[in-house]
Amino acid sequence: MSVRSLADLVAPAHTAVITQECQGAVVGPAAGLPALAREARRAALPNIATLLPAARVAGVRVVHCLVWRRADGLGSNHNAKLFALGRRGVAVTPGSEGATLLPELGPEPTDLVLGRQHGLGPMGGTDLDAVLRNLGVKTIVVVGVSLNVAIPNLVMDAVNAAYDVVLPRDAVAGVPSEYGEAIIDNTLSLIATVTTTAELMAAWR
Repeated sequence: MSVRSLADLVAPAHTAVITQECQGAVVGPAAGLPALAREARRAALPNIATLLPAARVAGVRVVHCLVWRRADGLGSNHNAKLFALGRRGVAVTPGSEGATLLPELGPEPTDLVLGRQHGLGPMGGTDLDAVLRNLGVKTIVVVGVSLNVAIPNLVMDAVNAAYDVVLPRDAVAGVPSEYGEAIIDNTLSLIATVTTTAELMAAWR
């Protein structure tokens, strides 16, 4: 089996960039987990803000996956500590600042926005899989947060669903940063193609 080049793997005709939880409640100024927000703003978010315009110009689809929750919590998970932390943080009711994509990332008119009310990731909590297949997507580029939970969940779900996954390591974040790097090097690198923002942008030029 021949090894495909990065340019072939992320050819715009069959590729989408998926942003994960790049929203006010998670990485905004009043985020519920300040340490994660600080780490994301150190490198990941600036790199995502640079990557998305390049993707759009190249014709790569951009899909923003956000977490939403009703004020009364109906239909959302209550079976893990993480969900309890979320309930105590910034509100993520649809239309609230906490549930809204960071403005520096869009959305642009060509972007899609999907919200989930349950689960740990968008592949099981939204129509992401059906949307991607309807777009003819075979490769997804995963960016956002966090390397602690949601990014590994999305990567594994996508691989299980037969997508090729590309992970720009400087456009994802987790805490502590050393843990995030370890997850990339020891787990995600075995199932995804690990690259950088600059290498992706070069492939799309």
